[in-house]
Amino acid sequence: MATLTVWKFGTWNGANQAIGTLEGLAKQGLIKVHDAASVSWQPEARRPKTRQVRNLTGVGAIGGMFWGMLFGMIFLMPFAGAAIGAASGAIAGSLVDVGISDDFIKSVRDQVTPGTSALFLLSSDAVQDKVRAAFAATGLQMPQLIQSNLTAEQEAALREMFAG
Repeated sequence: MATLTVWKFGTWNGANQAIGTLEGLAKQGLIKVHDAASVSWQPEARRPKTRQVRNLTGVGAIGGMFWGMLFGMIFLMPFAGAAIGAASGAIAGSLVDVGISDDFIKSVRDQVTPGTSALFLLSSDAVQDKVRAAFAATGLQMPQLIQSNLTAEQEAALREMFAG
């Protein structure tokens, strides 16, 4: 079963830098990446830039439509106003069906701000100690898990794994 996680980085380009490490881990079979996308928000920009990570994904990728819909709800809706309110209600309803609630959207919106970045990752079969060691070796600040569809116990274990 795949897990959707969102990792926040303290720099605007941290998520994009982490993609290279993720590519290497996937090639080694240490994590199975079903799909991924990044958000990078330069400090002076009004809105973040988004990018689907196509070279990591294979058969079963959920595709650009999903990421576009999700990122639109998280980052564009505060700026869009009431003009597209009815359409956004329908989109939000369809996201809830796949486990992405208003709380998920609000949490990510509140934490991914100018000067930060985030990696949205749909993955499975991670060899956790090897993944952690690979990210620690990059010298990047360890990312913060800000949202996942894991159980509370699984999420606590994941937070602990990346904490030290």
